Amino acid sequence: MARTSVDKIFLGISLAIVVAGIFIFSSASLGILAKNEDKFYGIIFNQIILSLSLGVVFLAAFSRINYRYLKKFSFIVFFAGAVLSALVFVPGFGLEHNGATRWLSLGSFSFQPAEFLKIGFVAALAAILSMFKERPKTFRHGVLPFIILTGISGAILLKQPDTGTFLVIFSAGLAMMFVAGSRLRDMFALVAVSAAGIILLIFTKQYLMARVLTFLNPTIDPLGASYQLQQSLIAIGSGGLFGRGFGQSIQKFDFLPEPVGDSIFAVMSEEFGFVGAMVLISLFVVFALRGLKIANSSQDQFGRLLATGLVILIVSQSFINIGSMIGILPLTGVPIVFVSHGGTALLFALAEVGIILNISRRAKRQS
Repeated sequence: MARTSVDKIFLGISLAIVVAGIFIFSSASLGILAKNEDKFYGIIFNQIILSLSLGVVFLAAFSRINYRYLKKFSFIVFFAGAVLSALVFVPGFGLEHNGATRWLSLGSFSFQPAEFLKIGFVAALAAILSMFKERPKTFRHGVLPFIILTGISGAILLKQPDTGTFLVIFSAGLAMMFVAGSRLRDMFALVAVSAAGIILLIFTKQYLMARVLTFLNPTIDPLGASYQLQQSLIAIGSGGLFGRGFGQSIQKFDFLPEPVGDSIFAVMSEEFGFVGAMVLISLFVVFALRGLKIANSSQDQFGRLLATGLVILIVSQSFINIGSMIGILPLTGVPIVFVSHGGTALLFALAEVGIILNISRRAKRQS
């Protein structure tokens, strides 16, 4: 029997992460306030007032719009996301920041189209794999569509460059292939070929090589490529068990680059300690488990694959960031979902939660 209301546990977990993100972001922003008051108020307005408010509207709307409509328009959404993501290379449209061109300039605002591309990728792959039912086990109806969609996405994202988002998309796609019943040998072959491609890319891109060398030896260039990781580890270590307290981070003022962006987990760990960090990580783990339970209870294959892909998009991105901040993964530049600065990311993440909630509304009853 189908549910008539959304999964309240998943909704509660999502809202808990959002609320925690507001507190963490607000505290991390104090480092900007100390340097530039106008920039501080601009960031607070864009992140909390504008993006969060619109995101809640998106969450509510998508939780009520039947997710099956997304299947009909999935390819339009994907190609629209691809075109918008490619527009960043057009002079006058693209906005560059720290050597990357990932944003479209909209007057005083900016928009990161890769967030739209991520949803389009998951929706399109879910539509294809559900369309062929048992045939995703074959190369033509399983592996080939995956290669085409990831190839188009990768060609655009790696050019920007946005290696982190590409890895997130690839992870979500693999999880969907697994749920669809693709052969393990095909999936291992995809991982092996992709790993070989990434290794080749590392040797041809200086910024990637610097990140890998920093990962292998965090002390190799403490004032250059290793600086962010060094300062992150200092912040996390100085937080101890319970942290310095809300707003009391020292590293966010003069040492950590991007304290409201890539480095926000380090700021949070310094202020709330090991306990606070584990609470945030635990929330994402529970978010993943409940989201995958919703996916498993879906009454159709498209909903099952769509929910799986969206959950993995959010969780893998957040854990990649956390892993890079504690030195167990190379730096990638992807933010923590619901927490780090990024109005577009917050807006679309809340839309993704709304879609998952809509799937739960039509899923089989679960406890």
